Amino acid sequence: MGLVLRDGSHRGVESLVGSASRALGVERPFCDDTLAYFVERLFPKGIRGALVDLMRRSKRRKVFAATRLIGLALDGSEGGKCGEQHCDQCVAIKDKKGTIHGYKHLFSMISVVGAEPSLPFDVEPYGPGDSEYAASQRLLKRAVAALGPRFADYVVADGAYATAPFLHVATKLGLRVVARLKENVPSLLAQARQRFEARRPTNTFRYKADRVEIWEADDFDPWDTLQWRTVRVIRYRQHKPDGSTVEAYWLTDFTRAEASAKELFVCCKNRWEIENQGFNDGKNRYGMEHIRHHEPNSMLVGWLISILAMAIERLYRCRYLRRGGRPVRSAIALLRDLRLALGACLEQLNTRAYADTS
Repeated sequence: MGLVLRDGSHRGVESLVGSASRALGVERPFCDDTLAYFVERLFPKGIRGALVDLMRRSKRRKVFAATRLIGLALDGSEGGKCGEQHCDQCVAIKDKKGTIHGYKHLFSMISVVGAEPSLPFDVEPYGPGDSEYAASQRLLKRAVAALGPRFADYVVADGAYATAPFLHVATKLGLRVVARLKENVPSLLAQARQRFEARRPTNTFRYKADRVEIWEADDFDPWDTLQWRTVRVIRYRQHKPDGSTVEAYWLTDFTRAEASAKELFVCCKNRWEIENQGFNDGKNRYGMEHIRHHEPNSMLVGWLISILAMAIERLYRCRYLRRGGRPVRSAIALLRDLRLALGACLEQLNTRAYADTS
């Protein structure tokens, strides 16, 4: 509740409970240490199970019906910067000379993307000796095993994931892949540039306020270690109203019968949902960057509860409250209504208590 109300620090929850203990039905003394010790002993498996159940229910109840292709986005981020090393998962922040300027914590996150609302549903921490690449593969395997092989159609990720081992893992899990094509696959990128620069766009269409030109070909040869029969590459050039352009290359194993060039472009853009609606919202509004209790299990549980709060808030606001043709309320408007409603509960209790004493 504290995270939904954007007061997710343990001290903030203590203050909230202290102010509204009667409205919340809390009769015993409550402090931030109590919450810290409690969270330290929670089992992450239970929270992960609740998040997976939430995703399954959302699909059954047609939350993702607005899109034909349901995607999973993977990415890594950092949080919990501190001046001293407190646990084995603390990663040193070093400059070019190797001087340590503090420590941070790293984790990968996975989110359902492609249809509003975007719903993150699991995280995987990693520390020294580990990597975002390895953590994200563990995360993807666990997610598909929990959700089922037919829940999602594809996984979308940045260029760091455009490697044969990751592409093979996704293929074995029954997912198509949409990955950014960068200099880490130089031979394929050079072939795509040489071919597309000499051609006119395959397709041109409008995307919101932008004009998009797209080039595509599905007969590129895979590199030596990639066990695909062929590779499909798209290049898009997105013209903004202010005159600026955005250009990028992507690779995929989607066939043309499975996804058109325009659908592939939308899949590529869905990769930014985990950045904007995942990490940015989580850190700026739900305290994901804040370490509430510096202990490995507590940090993991804190991140999981953060994304659980985000998912519940978005489903309630964007789906439940929209019934009957009402417009979607903004997140800040719902937050203000929740706080006002909590204050109204307190006022009613105080009035009742005063009447009883009188």
